[in-house]
Amino acid sequence: MSRLFKIKIENQNLEELINYVLRENPMHKKFINSSLSYISTQETKDLCSYIDFCLSEGLSIEYIAESYLTIVEDTFREQIYFNKYGKYRNKSFSDVSDDVYFNKEYMDRYMYGLAISSFLWPNHVGLSRFFYRTLPKVKGGNYLEIGPGHGYFLMRAMQATSFNQFVGVDISEASIKQSEKIISIMSKSKLDRLKLIHDDFLESSSLAPDSFDCIVMGEVLEHVEVPEIFLSRIYELAKDDAHIYISTCINAPAIDHIYLWKNTDTLEYLIASNGFEILQAERLPYEGTTLSESIEKKLAINVAYILRKKNGS
Repeated sequence: MSRLFKIKIENQNLEELINYVLRENPMHKKFINSSLSYISTQETKDLCSYIDFCLSEGLSIEYIAESYLTIVEDTFREQIYFNKYGKYRNKSFSDVSDDVYFNKEYMDRYMYGLAISSFLWPNHVGLSRFFYRTLPKVKGGNYLEIGPGHGYFLMRAMQATSFNQFVGVDISEASIKQSEKIISIMSKSKLDRLKLIHDDFLESSSLAPDSFDCIVMGEVLEHVEVPEIFLSRIYELAKDDAHIYISTCINAPAIDHIYLWKNTDTLEYLIASNGFEILQAERLPYEGTTLSESIEKKLAINVAYILRKKNGS
């Protein structure tokens, strides 16, 4: 009995979602079967819970599946462009802001689809596992997440940790609303500890220097024109002993990816140049290749780091 068949028996909503995706994109079947074999039983349950949450918000299976397919199809189109020209299509925030971040209809689909990909794309699953494994569970103080997007990781952090206050800041109003929804349903016992800020992270006056004990910035640096400004701002906001998690990607085209790193060395030099020490690193090459092979062939690599300020303890 295949893994997919077992899941079909156990969860009708997941079955319907997968069947819809494969009807619309039959070429995705091998990938989906491999993905469902890769994730753990608990991760499968978490995926089913996320689908249930979406349905409770009035979304349909068709809408959730179409949201995921938006990610798949947009990424495929951008990959073709990248393979041909060796660069990302867009170069500035203004190139994508109106069509992506400030377009509520698209941004909603994008965020729901991205959340589903965090369960189905092996490298995204790897990033999730690294994030949960390294997250401080008993540390107190203030937790900041930059660009919470769909809110799933912020919600999980609220469930799993003991921070006194949780802050999320995002430039997209659609993302702020999605984060608020999922937390109000799935982590409502800590809702009074949450503050969501719809603002530009670089300019927000609501974020005080040297005030955060944990800072998380997942999949943001590739979306900005000057990543060192974001790293410098994190350094300013973090306490000396802060736990800092960042993730990004290399040679990974997407509709709103702007900054292109071609290897991990360049990225890690930038991190060190902005006052951080890398305590732990998770480097996830394209599935089936080594890190050096992925760099040589310009294949997508996902990376995540646990950092601390160099003057920290």
